[in-house]
Amino acid sequence: MPPKSKSRRELWLNATVFAVGLFVALIGLLNVLPSYGVLPRFGPFPVAWYRPLIFGAAIVTVTLLHLQARHAADRLTPVETALSLAIAAVGLWVCWDYYLVYTILNDSVMFFSGREATFALVATAVTIILCWASWGYPIALLGVLGFIYLATGEYWPGFLQTAPSDFVETVAQNLWYDADQGILGSIMAIILSTVLPFIILGALLEGVGAGESMIRISFHLMRKLRGGPAFAAITASAMFGTVSGSAVANVVGTGVVTIPMIRRRGFSPAFSGAVEATASTGGQILPPIMGAAALVLADYVGVSYLTVIVASVTPALAYYVSLYLAVYFEARKLGDAIVMTEDDTDIRTQDWINLVLVFAPIAIVVWLLVRGMSPAGASIAAIFALFPLSFINGDIRRKPWRLIGALARGGQTVARLMIAIGVVGIIVSVLSATGIPTKFAVLLNSAFDTSLLFALMIAAGGCIILGMGMPTLPAYIAIIVVMGPTLADLGVQPLTAHLFVLFFGTAAGITPPVAIAAYAAAAISGGKPIATAVASTRIGAMIFIIPFAFVFNPILLGVQAAGAEFTLEAWLWAILRLLPALYLCSSGFGGFDFARLTYAERFLRLASVFLLLTPVLWQQLAGLALGLAVVGGHLLRHRVFTPVRTQTR
Repeated sequence: MPPKSKSRRELWLNATVFAVGLFVALIGLLNVLPSYGVLPRFGPFPVAWYRPLIFGAAIVTVTLLHLQARHAADRLTPVETALSLAIAAVGLWVCWDYYLVYTILNDSVMFFSGREATFALVATAVTIILCWASWGYPIALLGVLGFIYLATGEYWPGFLQTAPSDFVETVAQNLWYDADQGILGSIMAIILSTVLPFIILGALLEGVGAGESMIRISFHLMRKLRGGPAFAAITASAMFGTVSGSAVANVVGTGVVTIPMIRRRGFSPAFSGAVEATASTGGQILPPIMGAAALVLADYVGVSYLTVIVASVTPALAYYVSLYLAVYFEARKLGDAIVMTEDDTDIRTQDWINLVLVFAPIAIVVWLLVRGMSPAGASIAAIFALFPLSFINGDIRRKPWRLIGALARGGQTVARLMIAIGVVGIIVSVLSATGIPTKFAVLLNSAFDTSLLFALMIAAGGCIILGMGMPTLPAYIAIIVVMGPTLADLGVQPLTAHLFVLFFGTAAGITPPVAIAAYAAAAISGGKPIATAVASTRIGAMIFIIPFAFVFNPILLGVQAAGAEFTLEAWLWAILRLLPALYLCSSGFGGFDFARLTYAERFLRLASVFLLLTPVLWQQLAGLALGLAVVGGHLLRHRVFTPVRTQTR
């Protein structure tokens, strides 16, 4: 049966989405384009017209993407089409009014009236509605609650009560017409000036076809190992997770290949999905790009991007080592159930050549950062290099327009992120206007001033709750505004506190009950969503432990800004303790080493992890001794050198 031809409406919709996405990408790049040789510098563009223009384009893009998805599912009705287009038109109208008012304001004092308050309310409603349609209810609901609190805070009880204020002035200035706060405030400025080129770079890296080659090579190199496909999935997902910045997008993009191959090796559906979910989630804490969240973190803390990268290397690598160990112990536990197959990984010469398209741009970014160039400039240089380099791929030579398509997809990703950041801007503005973060910090500090550990546990729980259902970057921003002052009052250095929040905001993607990365993986693996989320939490347990480790042992971050004087001896001692902690933690949570572990053995292993990562020397030595004793006793009780039987077909 011949394929169904596309209707004229569908063709128009696809073309418009493509064009608007391409416009967002190009004008965004022009805004941050530095002067390279003979190339002039176009930006930075004036706030008065640039921010409402690109945000208006984002509104149109997200609206059309929603209509496109509904049409593809045969669920689009004329009423929904008319309503969606009306919302987009209203959104463009308020963006136009922002330009008019900002032009009239022209750096002078202006008193807002009911007219401006009405437009601010409309802009808030449009942003929240589109965020709900594009990202789901969690982040949109936070925006709704934030607005309600801004409007009614003076009537709330206890420390939540705010001082009376002029509703018109408060809404107009805090939500819409201020270049420093609200929907188009300073957070949106960071996204447009720093994060945008990295998102475009990530889209191009995916579009030039290197991803498929990396997956095939990873599977080919690890096919002889018992956990081969799982190891390969961790490697490939880590590489692309650091660029993409979205755990869910990475799960969906690479998981369709990796998860079925992991299952064929004999791993359970829940475990197969969990491996992909944890590996994809960790990409956002893995240098050198870290899913672009590190760019915002560097701006907030006031340190260089390179400092953030260096500080993140040891914790991120430790997390991935723990994932490899989790797979290793699971493969040993399954024993004869593991099926050693020759996985269908047909490697071509072109696949090896395509690796240049992954490593060359990343190497350019790192080299230029070391040379002192700004993150935006380094990423744009990598984009310029990637265009000619991409022609080493025969598919690009035959279809060079794929590069333009990748640019358009990058613009669409930026547009969706801008809508989410618009809601985060509402939340942050409300928190700033009401002073809640400071009140929360004082309250928590007074309640737990005798124990930093208890305070950190409360902060970690708050990070996970606030981060549930949200993309990493918006989650990090929303969390740090609340938790940052609390951790600072407890004596945690800013860089360490921000990384603590980033790790736990990232961990929310695999934490039940709203483990969106795990649920996306379950849809591919065929496992139960909650079981996959629980398995993800078990496999990725170190992502919950490592932040506590570097708060109590800042030397692990390896930079002076972390709050500890760096010495090679102290750093090596910290690494020497971290390595056995990874082994003991992975085997303890997995319940298996050379044989099945009893509950007592598991408890002792996890207790030794706790002692190894404390800041007190005698406790560290006790943890090391306990860990060695537990593992040594396990070795003596079991014939560990008996080769494990495998089944081959």
